[in-house]
Amino acid sequence: MARAAGCPFDPPPGLRDRRAVAPLTRVRLWDGSTPWLVTRHAEQRALLADPRVSADVTRAGYPKTVPSNGGGLSFINKDDPEHARLRRMITAAFTVRRVEALRPAVRRIVDGLVDELLAGPRPVDLVPAFALPVPSLVICELLGVPYADHPFFQENSRILISRTVTPDDRTAALGRLTHYLRELVARKRVEPGDDLLSGLVGRTEVGELTVEEAAEMGVLLLIAGHETTANMIALGTVLLLQHPDQLAAVRDTEEPELIASAVEELLRYLNITHSGLRRLALADIEIAGQVIRAGDGIVLPNDIGNRDPDAFPDPDRLDVARNPRRHVAFGFGVHQCLGQPLARMELQVVYGTLYRRIPTLRLATGVDRLAFKHDGSVYGVHELPVTW
Repeated sequence: MARAAGCPFDPPPGLRDRRAVAPLTRVRLWDGSTPWLVTRHAEQRALLADPRVSADVTRAGYPKTVPSNGGGLSFINKDDPEHARLRRMITAAFTVRRVEALRPAVRRIVDGLVDELLAGPRPVDLVPAFALPVPSLVICELLGVPYADHPFFQENSRILISRTVTPDDRTAALGRLTHYLRELVARKRVEPGDDLLSGLVGRTEVGELTVEEAAEMGVLLLIAGHETTANMIALGTVLLLQHPDQLAAVRDTEEPELIASAVEELLRYLNITHSGLRRLALADIEIAGQVIRAGDGIVLPNDIGNRDPDAFPDPDRLDVARNPRRHVAFGFGVHQCLGQPLARMELQVVYGTLYRRIPTLRLATGVDRLAFKHDGSVYGVHELPVTW
């Protein structure tokens, strides 16, 4: 259910058509399966919070996005109690209090990269020069991953989230990343640091976690920690440049509350997980006049859920003062994104800094000439040439 060609910021028109017919309809996927498509915000939240639905990609009938050779990434594709057991081991690193303690360091990273932009040539591609380094530097610091290795993990992450590579290519990329994290875990057993991976090593030494589980969790956090936020930085910038009044409100404010509100509105409006959330019914579920049978797949496109007029009045209007905290950009229920406090904080720092320090920032090409990521499970732009 990814965006088709057309307006690059809106959900596919077909999703609106489906929602106009009914909140739940059947849809045919690439493999011939016919899961339920859920297009309304209320039903999406209800199902995502329902313990009778599974996130386990290895179960028969699970509606996969692309062909694959195996399971998913660590605990996000497991069910409780295994999901809860693994997730609990890293929850403390992503609490609001711990994340707020990182804000000064993120400000230094962002300001340093803006300094480099201002001192460098124009035009510049904002993706490799700013959008990608910000979250990559942050997640490397948090995990204890050498940033010097960013070409390696960024390239393999790109392969993993691509919908155009073969299952074998995707499996090979995952294998390379897992091997890399496994070696890092072994290194930190000898030379531990004050980082998340070293904490996981401590858990392997007391038998709470296997080395393989620690490596898998590292892969998940490394990928999710930079891909999603990097794409939101770039895509959010494109969108704001198309809405000068909203950009001015973000650029000129001195109120942190408005910046926080703008982040929530951009997450709602853009929603880069444009393939939707996927689940499998474990029992019969009656909802919105339909019965989802045990074994039925469920597709929940959160981009159309975040444009539901019953949840967000005038949903197709960008309003950075809206503060729509009930959006489902991070999912909902027990599987909602663990790293959302970190992503929010990084985006607040970026959106509150970049346009203020470069007030004349503008695109160096037309929006119609930008290459949008219709080929990946994370939406964004491949390149973003800007000048000022």
